[in-house]
Amino acid sequence: MSTPATAPSEMAFFSLLARCGSFSAAARELDVTTPAISKRLAQMEARLGVQLLNRTTRRASLTAEGETYLVHARRILADIEDMEQLVSSAVAAPKGLLRVNATLGFGRSHVAPLISSFVRQHPGVQVQLQLSVNPPPLTEDGFDVCIRFGEPPDARVVARKIAPNRRLLCASPAYLAQHGTPRSPHDLAQHNCIGIRQGDEAYGVWRLSTGKRTETVKVRGNLSTSDGEIAVSWALDGHGIVMRAEWDIAKYLRSGRLVQVLENYRTSPADIYAVYPQRHQVSARVRTFVDFLAVHFEKSSIRAAGLMADG
Repeated sequence: MSTPATAPSEMAFFSLLARCGSFSAAARELDVTTPAISKRLAQMEARLGVQLLNRTTRRASLTAEGETYLVHARRILADIEDMEQLVSSAVAAPKGLLRVNATLGFGRSHVAPLISSFVRQHPGVQVQLQLSVNPPPLTEDGFDVCIRFGEPPDARVVARKIAPNRRLLCASPAYLAQHGTPRSPHDLAQHNCIGIRQGDEAYGVWRLSTGKRTETVKVRGNLSTSDGEIAVSWALDGHGIVMRAEWDIAKYLRSGRLVQVLENYRTSPADIYAVYPQRHQVSARVRTFVDFLAVHFEKSSIRAAGLMADG
């Protein structure tokens, strides 16, 4: 059985092999022969007593045991890097794998461009960006930083607010000219409201507040989607009223293609947070990335214009 000192080397080897996807690609990256890669993997599998990869003539795919090994290996390697940076007397540049999750619309429009700038400044960090309609469960080890809307209730994670955010109700001038403009939340029951099925909030329920009290309105309409951009496009086409991120609709409000309604009412809070496991508080790459996001949103014209809301 291998000693603990050799385990990180094995995990790094297997992580690289999985990333390359084939023995030949891994051999080129490590500057060794393909048989040497095959032999080293066989030695690992013999020691563990399980098969980690399914071999084919062109590619190697992970077995179930290989998937489990890879997930834990990458987490352990990241923890080792964090520990070394933490105890190092020198201020080390952030490095290693950073897994980021964000919502579809906000991830495409804002997070992805920021990651492009971030890796130029910190080339030692490898970023994997995952976009999803709903944030991943906080109990899963599937991400290092999750950009989400609204502070999570789970105390086991760190939630740092990186930007204020609000949702607005709006519709096209053509729709309002034909159907009238709602003057109170109660009027929404008489309107076609475009539904967005996202997150854990109850679908079709809008909560509007004047500061003194909150009104819960059950809205309905003949269009719904899980994609916010599609919902906005339907509103632009005059199909109804939509509740959407100000960062997403500001350009249409400025141009007049959409008009805000019930502007004296506030919607549920949805500030933008960077969420990460507590153990990542010592991670240089996580801290540096979250700081980078916070500085950007603080200085950006998006925040200055108040264009923040749920993606």
